[in-house]
Amino acid sequence: MNTKPVSARVLDAAIAWQLRLDSGSGSAEEHAEFAHWHAASEEHARAWMQLGMLDQRFSAAAGPARQALLQSRASLRQRVRKVGSGLASVVLVAGLLSWVSTYQSLGYWLADQRTATGEQRSLRLTDGTLISLNTHSAVDIRFGEKERLIVLHEGEISIETGHKDDRPFVVATEDGRMRALGTRFLVKVEDQGTRLSVLQSAVAAKPQDSGDEQVLREGQQVLMSHDRLSEIAGLGIGADAWTRGMLVVDNVRLEDLIDELGRYRTGHLGVAPEVANLRITGSFPLKDTDLALTSLLPTLPVQIEQHTPWWVTVVAKPGTP
Repeated sequence: MNTKPVSARVLDAAIAWQLRLDSGSGSAEEHAEFAHWHAASEEHARAWMQLGMLDQRFSAAAGPARQALLQSRASLRQRVRKVGSGLASVVLVAGLLSWVSTYQSLGYWLADQRTATGEQRSLRLTDGTLISLNTHSAVDIRFGEKERLIVLHEGEISIETGHKDDRPFVVATEDGRMRALGTRFLVKVEDQGTRLSVLQSAVAAKPQDSGDEQVLREGQQVLMSHDRLSEIAGLGIGADAWTRGMLVVDNVRLEDLIDELGRYRTGHLGVAPEVANLRITGSFPLKDTDLALTSLLPTLPVQIEQHTPWWVTVVAKPGTP
């Protein structure tokens, strides 16, 4: 089996499709939509295959327990994302330990704190630090005698450090460590590395496999891989707008906007190639992505095609040249 990792968004879509097809009530149109989704990307096919491996283990071991879980989408998703107690949990643990490792995201499922797709949450830590978790994010909190450590496994966090504690405050990812210098900053795990954005004061960044440490100042950002830092760049507009429930963009491609909104909803959110390169500027609500999509209509020559709540595409408006 191809164990190359898939994105959390594709994994969520695969889970949603499994739930719909397992319900036994899928129409011919839904089966055709699934076939289109499966064939649209090698990553989609890979996610479905890997999800099926868990399904085989789960079916063989659980029997009636699996059928009980499949009675409702909310029940299965809740149990997959947050393991509970009882027979179903024992079965899920056995399957998930093998299945999740193929996505290199075991840390997400076992993290001290995590958010589901579309969820955002803020925590006040014992030292007074305020940490906000963006959609589908996971952290471990490891405060010891020598340092205050936050391990970010997936997603994005906002940090506003407490100032009444002398221990160094560090955020770590698989790419490296970021040491706060009395500050407010963002850390985001991306496909290409870890993005550090400094909103206030300064942060010292050190890649995992490099001896070089670089200090970033207020208004700067950098992408850190395991062995180097990219060139320092200025912060984009509205870098921390998500902490206020908004997405702010300035002259971005429509496809990039749709990709970002897709992080906040379950299922497939796509854009037709003929409108992907349209440019858009504006502010969009993250807690209501349907409203965000509707707000595109007065501005761009597009329309929203929604066959099901889990399959939505932005396409060209009829008659558009």
